[in-house]
Amino acid sequence: MDIHNLIRWLHEAAIHGPYDKKQRSILRFQHRYDYKRFLREWSKEVPRHPKLKRIREMRIIHALSCPMPAGELPAKLSSLFALEADPRITVHASIRKPAQDRGIPWGIQQIKAPAAWRTTTGHRVKIGVIDTGVDFNHPDLQHSLARGINLITRSMLPHDDNGHGTHIAGTIAAANRLHGMIGVAPRAIVHPVKAFDHNGSAYVSDIILGIDWCVRNRMDLINMSFGMKTRSQALLTAVTNAYNAGVIIVASSGNDGKRQSVDYPARFPQTVAVGATTRNRRIAPFSNRGAKIDIYAPGDKIISSWLNGRYNEMSGTSMATSHVAGAIALLLAKHPGLSPAEIKAILRRSTQPIRGTRSSKITKAPRAGELDVIRMLHAADK
Repeated sequence: MDIHNLIRWLHEAAIHGPYDKKQRSILRFQHRYDYKRFLREWSKEVPRHPKLKRIREMRIIHALSCPMPAGELPAKLSSLFALEADPRITVHASIRKPAQDRGIPWGIQQIKAPAAWRTTTGHRVKIGVIDTGVDFNHPDLQHSLARGINLITRSMLPHDDNGHGTHIAGTIAAANRLHGMIGVAPRAIVHPVKAFDHNGSAYVSDIILGIDWCVRNRMDLINMSFGMKTRSQALLTAVTNAYNAGVIIVASSGNDGKRQSVDYPARFPQTVAVGATTRNRRIAPFSNRGAKIDIYAPGDKIISSWLNGRYNEMSGTSMATSHVAGAIALLLAKHPGLSPAEIKAILRRSTQPIRGTRSSKITKAPRAGELDVIRMLHAADK
C-alpha cells in the first residue's frame, strides 16, 4: 500500500476539499497491518493542521471516519480500501408528557423484576448505554452511574442535553427507593456513552466509536435504543467484533409499525432485537414486529427519569430495549460468563405469550413473546 498517496489524498480532502462538513464517509482498510502502518505515519501528520482532526480513527473495524462524500475514492486506492457513507442515525422514542413518579413503574412490575430482587439486583454488571448522555445530578441515578465518555466533546463528561439517555438509564438502573423510582437492575452500573447530539442524532461512526469504547472498557452489555433503515457494513463489523468479544448488544426494532421490518442494527443477528408491548400485553401499534424480533418488552407510556431531576413519559421501542438490558443485567449478576448466544437463547425460550399472536402457519415456529424475568432466571438455572 502506498501510505503516502493515501495521506496526500486525505490532506487534500480534509484541508482543501470543497466538502459539506456535515457529510462524512467511512474508509475501511482491507488489511489490519496496513491500518497499523498508516496510523504510525498519520500520527506525525495530525499535529500539523487542526482540520486533520476531523479524520477519526475507528480501531475496532480498522477504519477512518472522513469529512467527504462516499464514492470518490481515487482509482489507485480503490483496491486497497472500501469507502461507504457515514449516515445519520436517530433514537427510537417520542416524548409524550412530563410526569411524576414514585416507586416501581408499571413496565418493571409487568416483567416481574421486583420478584427477582431477592436473588439478584444486577450487582456490579457494567452496561454501556450509547445514547444522548445522562443527567449526572438526577437523584434516582446518583448510585447507578460511572463516568462514561463523551464522543462529541471529549473533554467533557457525557452530560445529557436531550433527555432520552437519562430516560433509558432510569429504566435500566434507577435506585432511589425512598423518594424516587426503581429500575429493573438497581445495582447495575450504567456507563453513559454520549454519541448523540441534543436532537437525538448521531453518525454511524459515532456509534462505532461507542461500541469500541465499550469493548475496550469491558462492558458486559450495550444498550442501543436507536436505528436506521439502511445497512452499514462498517456497523455490522463493529457489532460482530463486540459479539465475538463476549459483549451482548440489545437493540430497538424501530417505531414504524411495520409487520415484517426491523431497523438496523437490531436486524443484525448478533444483537437482541426488541419490540414494544402495552399494559395489556399486546404489541404496541407503533412497534416494528416480525420474525426478526427476538423479544418484546413494555414500551408504551413508560415513565422514567428526565433532565433536571424530573420525570417524563415516553413511548417507543427504545423504552422496551432498556427493560431487556436491565433484565440481562439481573441474569449476568447471577450467572456471570454467559455468552451472547447463550443469553439470546435463554431470553427467547423463557418469554410469556403475547395476546393476539399465534405461531406462524408457514414455519410452525412460535413468535417472540414478552420478557418475563422470573421465567428467564429459571431457564438459566436449568
